[in-house]
Amino acid sequence: PHTYRVLLKKEVMQHICKHASATTCLECVAGINIFPKEAVCALNTLQTNASVLDQVRKERSELPDRQLQAMYGFLHRTGLTVEDLDPLNIIHVTGTKGKGSTCAFTERILRGYGFRTGFYSSPHLIQVRERIRINGQPISKELFTKYFWEVYDQLDGSMPGYFCFLTILAFHVFLRERVDLAVVEVGIGGAYDCTNIIRKPWVCGISSLEIDHMSILGDSIEEIAWQKAGIFKPGVPGFTVRQPAGPMTVIKDRAKEKGCPLWVCPDLEQYETGAGPVHLSLAGQQQHCNASLALQLSKTWLERYRQSGVIKPSILSVSPHIFYPTLLPRGPSPLSPGLEATEWPGRTQTLRHGPITYYLDGAHTTGSMQACVHWFRQQTQQEEGGHRGPVVRVLLFNATGERDSAALLKLLVPCQFDFTVFCPNITETITENNADQQNFNVSMENVLTRCLDNQSSWQRLSETETQQGSELLIPDRLPLLAKTRTHTLVFPCILSALQWIGQERDGVLAAAASSLVPVQTSVLAKATALKEAAHISVLVTGSLHLVGGALKHLDPSIAS
Repeated sequence: PHTYRVLLKKEVMQHICKHASATTCLECVAGINIFPKEAVCALNTLQTNASVLDQVRKERSELPDRQLQAMYGFLHRTGLTVEDLDPLNIIHVTGTKGKGSTCAFTERILRGYGFRTGFYSSPHLIQVRERIRINGQPISKELFTKYFWEVYDQLDGSMPGYFCFLTILAFHVFLRERVDLAVVEVGIGGAYDCTNIIRKPWVCGISSLEIDHMSILGDSIEEIAWQKAGIFKPGVPGFTVRQPAGPMTVIKDRAKEKGCPLWVCPDLEQYETGAGPVHLSLAGQQQHCNASLALQLSKTWLERYRQSGVIKPSILSVSPHIFYPTLLPRGPSPLSPGLEATEWPGRTQTLRHGPITYYLDGAHTTGSMQACVHWFRQQTQQEEGGHRGPVVRVLLFNATGERDSAALLKLLVPCQFDFTVFCPNITETITENNADQQNFNVSMENVLTRCLDNQSSWQRLSETETQQGSELLIPDRLPLLAKTRTHTLVFPCILSALQWIGQERDGVLAAAASSLVPVQTSVLAKATALKEAAHISVLVTGSLHLVGGALKHLDPSIAS
C-alpha cells in the first residue's frame, strides 16, 4: 500500500515499530499518522541552504516570476489544477505589517457565523502545523503527517522549496477537509509569491506597507506597493488600509490596470455597534487598521452568501462601496464579537508569571517597532507603578535577515532597559527538540556573529544616550537596583537567556525546563538585581522566530 511504500522509503520503520517485525506489522503500516517528527525533518530538507541563498535571490531579481511559474507544475504533479482551487472561496491578504493579524481577525469573524474555516499563514511560532489551521486550530499531528507524506511522495524528484511545498500542502488539506472558505496570507510580496497562483479569490486585502525584504521586492516603498498590489484580480473586490501618498497612488494604478474595484478602509472609530466602541482582543493602536480591514473583507465575503440564504440581509447594513456594520438590537452580529475573541499569539501579547511580566511582540520593521515601543511603555507604566520595591526592565532581542538591527535597537533606547540580552533564534541547545524551528537559511556562525554585532550596537547607543545626559532613573518609577544601563549579555539559545533572566523565580519556566543551562560565574554575578527586584518587566522582540522560541518555554499550552 501507498503508506507502506513511503515508510520503507523513509527508512523509519525500525525506529517507530514497537512490534516483532517491522516488515509485516500492518498496525504500524497503517499508523503513518503518528510520525510527525520524521515529516518535519523531511520538510526541513526543502529549506534553501545558506550557501546558495544569495544565488536564489539573484535569480529572483533577474527572473522574478520563476518561482510562481514553477508553482503551476508542482501543483499539477500533486493532482491539482488552479481551477481546483476555486471552490476554496479564498480571501487573499498581503502587506508588510499586520497582514497576519488581519487574517486572524477575518478568520475568527467568519468562524463566528458557523463556517468551517481554513487559514494559511507564516511564519509559525512553535510548530509548523500552526501554518495550516482548520477552524482556528493548527491541524493535528495525524492530519499533518498523513497529508504531508501524500504530497511529498507525489512530488518525489524535483522538489519545491519549503514555503512552496507548504502552500501546496495547505491547498490539499483545505480541499480534502472541505472548508467553506480559506484565508490565505501572502508569504513575501504578492505579485510573484507562490500563493498568487490563486486565480479567483473572493476578495483581496492589503495591510500597512513599509520597507522590508528589499533584495526581493525593491528599494522603495512604491516598488513594494507594486508587488503587493499584484494579488489584485479582475472584478475581484480589493481593500487597503490608508497608505502614504506614494504607495497609495501605485496601489490605485495597479487596481485600475487589473480591473479590480478598490476601496480604502475607514478608521475603526467610524464603525457603529449600537453598544459603544468596537473592542479588540489584540492590544496596540496598530491593530485598529487591521481590524477595519478584516471587517471589510468579512463583509464582502459574507455578501457572496446572501443569495444562498445562509446570511440574512438584515444582519449587515450595506452601502454601495464601503460599509459600517451595525449590531441590531434583535441580536448581535458575530462581526464585533469576532474581533473581541481573536487570538494571535506573539503580537502585543502579555504573560504574567509571578514577579515577572513578559511582553512579547514579533516587531521586525521600523514601523512595527515604533508601535511595539509605544505599547510596551504604555503597559509598563500601568503595571510597574503598583509594585512596592525596585522594578527592573530587561530587553531580549534578536533580528534576522537583511534588517537593520541598529535602527531597530535605537527605537528601543527610550524604554530605558536595565539589562539587554541577545541570543540567536535557537530554542535550546538540544537540537533534537527543535525540529520545527530549525533554520538552514543561515549558518550558525552568522547568527552568533549577528548577536555580537547587536550587542556592540546597543553598547554604542547606550554610550550616546549617557553622553547626552539622559536620566538613569525613569520618571514615575520606583528606584532601580541596577544603577548603570550598560549590562549587555549574549547567550547561545533562548532557553539559557530566559533562565538567566528568570533566576528561578518563574514557576512556569522552571517546570518546563529539563535542566539549567550552565552559566559563567561572572554572568551569574550580574543577576543580583534580578534576584532582588520586586518586579521584572521583560520585552521580547525583534523577530517572530525569537518570540515563538520564547513562547515554547513560557506557555506550554501553546507548545502542546
